[in-house]
Amino acid sequence: MLTQAEHMTATKTGIIWNPSKIDEDTLRNAVAKALDGEVQWWETSKDDPGRGMALEAVEAGCDTVIAVGGDGTVRAVAEALAGTDAVLGIVPQGTGNLLARNLEIPLDNIGAALKRISAGDTRTIDLGWVTLDGEERAFTVMVGFGVDAQMLVETDDDLKDRAGWLAYVEAMGRAMAGTEMTDIRITLDDEEPREVHGHTLLIGNCGMLQGGIRLLPDAKLDDAQLDLLLVSADGPLQWLDTVRSFVWDNGIRRLLTGDEQAVSTESTRHQTAERIRVELQAPLAFEVDGEELGEVSSFEVRVQAGALRVR
Repeated sequence: MLTQAEHMTATKTGIIWNPSKIDEDTLRNAVAKALDGEVQWWETSKDDPGRGMALEAVEAGCDTVIAVGGDGTVRAVAEALAGTDAVLGIVPQGTGNLLARNLEIPLDNIGAALKRISAGDTRTIDLGWVTLDGEERAFTVMVGFGVDAQMLVETDDDLKDRAGWLAYVEAMGRAMAGTEMTDIRITLDDEEPREVHGHTLLIGNCGMLQGGIRLLPDAKLDDAQLDLLLVSADGPLQWLDTVRSFVWDNGIRRLLTGDEQAVSTESTRHQTAERIRVELQAPLAFEVDGEELGEVSSFEVRVQAGALRVR
């Protein structure tokens, strides 16, 4: 954690903002009130959601680089800052704001988010990396396929703009109907591959989604592990078992009893690893930090421990 004296020497801040998410004058006024020292600005584009701008900010000597936008902007900036001395700040302006939620950053309050950044309290977190078709990209929250990914495909963009995260609820029924069971080959670290059967597989660096839904109850941002959830519910009874697992076994009951480990059931299995390879019998829709990337038939993930410093 930075001391107050150390924080006062960090005089150069980079702002990387998504113009589709926030009014420029509103942001500039809030920054002027909350931040001291030199501030440099970069605007994201459709071709580059923030990675190139973050690299420029690091090269320009910015001590803190603030991502102002949704999960795509945060992911791109985090990818560029991984392994550097620059600190990541987040002003959440998207629908999901998944990393911000897991870091308990104020939502829908630009001033409060900037105040948190200016306070100078810094923590170190891990970063996940996923390799698809030979290309590796970072993720801050989770990757996977199944109900979570299918919800993104099924969610109406107009409704999402008007209703925010509630649009995902509307999509849940269609998403469940759209997922299909498939054979999955999973390799954890240096173990032998295992053949499993399921329709949803999520691998995460942290586990909270919108509405306080915690899909990966054991996932921590700084434990040098990735958490895996496999769901194989087939039919109403097993779906009921899955819901009970999320809400009771790994939700309310854990709060009451203080149990430390996630509970696996017949239809939901939890595991952890540093490296995971997944091969699918048939291609399925895949998502990275809430962004749908099309269908994949195989992918690999790894954790980069202590990759990011965040405020």
